[in-house]
Amino acid sequence: MTAFAPVEGRFAGRVVVLTGAASGIGRATALRLAAESATVHGLDINAAGLQETADLAAGLPGTVRTRVTDVTDRTDCFTAVADAVASSGRLDVLGNVAGIARYEHATQVSEADYRTMMAVNLDGPFFMCQAAIPHLVRNDGNIVNLASTGGLIGQAYTAVYTMSKGALVQLTRSLAVEFVKQSLRVNAIAPGAVETPLVTGFTMPAGVDLSLTVNTRTPRPMATVDDVAALFCFVASPEARNINGAVLSTDSGVTAA
Repeated sequence: MTAFAPVEGRFAGRVVVLTGAASGIGRATALRLAAESATVHGLDINAAGLQETADLAAGLPGTVRTRVTDVTDRTDCFTAVADAVASSGRLDVLGNVAGIARYEHATQVSEADYRTMMAVNLDGPFFMCQAAIPHLVRNDGNIVNLASTGGLIGQAYTAVYTMSKGALVQLTRSLAVEFVKQSLRVNAIAPGAVETPLVTGFTMPAGVDLSLTVNTRTPRPMATVDDVAALFCFVASPEARNINGAVLSTDSGVTAA
């Protein structure tokens, strides 16, 4: 299926800081934003992936600038935002896309693995929000967090992942309420399965009961990264000015059941 065409010039003059830009949904979103004339500051820990994203953006109406950034490091998050504002003069959108996931037995998760997942999936978005909000409120800006169906329903063998995404949903709602009287919108997108290496590369640990995972499946095809990128760009655009504190599912009906 052909993805919907970018909206020409929709982000002209707007500056976006986007985490997870080296691959998957983050890369697709960076390219879609640049196709709609945004200046994108793409952040990721993967330098080679960032360079590939920048190369793919060559020739698009907008620009993709990159910076290797560890979102689990609060200082690095603040520095990345400050660098973007210094370079581009403003900030209009923060996109928290970076994330990790895996299947695992809850009782066998190591402390190190637990803390790594929570750091990437939750600490990072929180630190990025702290750094970006003072700049965003000056420009009627907005934040788009990438949550998950796992933040809305129980899912077997992903306890830590779903904890992190559930907390991200609540971060989204809480910030929307806290800043409702200021010039800031905060929303989340909650995808189901998406055709990315993160999903297609999942491996199940030994001894799982696959019947417990049926609530995450749908007879419809998985979404593509371009599907999610298109929704991101709408939510982040002025067209969505009345959408605030929302968690928008894009999961072919998985969470409707």
